[in-house]
Amino acid sequence: MFTGIIEDLGKIIRVETEKSNLHLYVKSKFTSELKVDQSVSHNGVCLTVVDIQDDIYKVTAIAETLAKTNLGNLQVNEIVNLERGMLLNTRLDGHIVQGHVDQTGVCTNVEDENGSTRFTFSYDAKSRNVTIEKGSITINGVSLTVVDSFENQFSVVIIPYTMEHTNFKNIKVRSIVNLEFDVIGKYVSKLMSVR
Repeated sequence: MFTGIIEDLGKIIRVETEKSNLHLYVKSKFTSELKVDQSVSHNGVCLTVVDIQDDIYKVTAIAETLAKTNLGNLQVNEIVNLERGMLLNTRLDGHIVQGHVDQTGVCTNVEDENGSTRFTFSYDAKSRNVTIEKGSITINGVSLTVVDSFENQFSVVIIPYTMEHTNFKNIKVRSIVNLEFDVIGKYVSKLMSVR
């Protein structure tokens, strides 16, 4: 369980393929605080730490994860948003994020708004995921508020602090991002479809 508040920007040091699995070696300022078997969110994807060597740790993504996320596109020296699992004795500053990406989306527009930046994303509506204005969405692990919501498209506005401290600074038109829709909205949508 995560909050969508990014703790660090990790750097991909090495990428290895083993059968259908992808091993990512990540350098982070909090590597020394990690332990094997711990969960860490990478661009919003919950992965288990399987090895630690000095300031680099290793995680493995399986085929199912690679099919639903942008992790398979990561290359050496790319930056990923990182968050460790939330503590139960602290504030929930973002929203409830599971680290289970629902699908990817594509950036369709980036617009300067005189001090902040509006990003618009589209996604495949066949999955029946939904957004609502002023609802929550997680993009590459970042907890955000939806500004505009349409059937298969939505926008968010990023403040300068978020731009500086996440990999949003690298998102351009046609960038592929990981989307985790609000868990409460997913349950409501599922219940309504059963009716």
